[in-house]
Amino acid sequence: MVEKILIVGGTGLIGNLLIKELVKRAGGKGLHLLFRRPYREDVGAGKVHVQLQENWPATIKKLKPKTVISCLGTTIKKAGSQEAFAAVDRDLVASVAKAAKKAGARHFLSVSSTMADSSASSFYLKTKGEAEDVLQEHNFDRLDIIRPGLLRGDRTNDFRVGERLAIAASPVMDILLHGKFRRYRSIHAENVATAIANLIGADPNGAHIHENDQIMDLV
Repeated sequence: MVEKILIVGGTGLIGNLLIKELVKRAGGKGLHLLFRRPYREDVGAGKVHVQLQENWPATIKKLKPKTVISCLGTTIKKAGSQEAFAAVDRDLVASVAKAAKKAGARHFLSVSSTMADSSASSFYLKTKGEAEDVLQEHNFDRLDIIRPGLLRGDRTNDFRVGERLAIAASPVMDILLHGKFRRYRSIHAENVATAIANLIGADPNGAHIHENDQIMDLV
């Protein structure tokens, strides 16, 4: 029997690439995708579930996935306020994790951000860190937190001027970032998606944080 894998946040850059990678590898067998709105991409044998966010815990309870992957994330600008941003990047992630644990999930993987820290002065990084803290509290058999640097890749219907400028400068900046600063280098979203796919089925042995170098070791 194929174990169920659930992805939430699959419309974003990493999530969309991850879905494509898993469909390419196994045709989407055992794959379940939870969205707020219809998803039009090919999911092979995968199952798409469209529900209001308040119904997500009930859907997760019904599905009983063994592996849950959160690619949830937005920006403060896109969300419209700090509160709306936190509602997705912290509160919704926490809600999914809580429901996953109750449903018997053994493995939880979550895309976060480099420098995420619940004690950070930056609201963005503080919120990301708070989400990570909640994930740690659930004591999954295995927890993988993915902390990529600046993401390179083509975003669909999500043009970010500041990010585009940073990506344009990244070839020079990456050369200058060494040692502990390598975590801030740019990284292609396809590599992040591949790393996540390769982590599925990993031995259940606690919590792991993957920054750029660790992500590339998994590719």
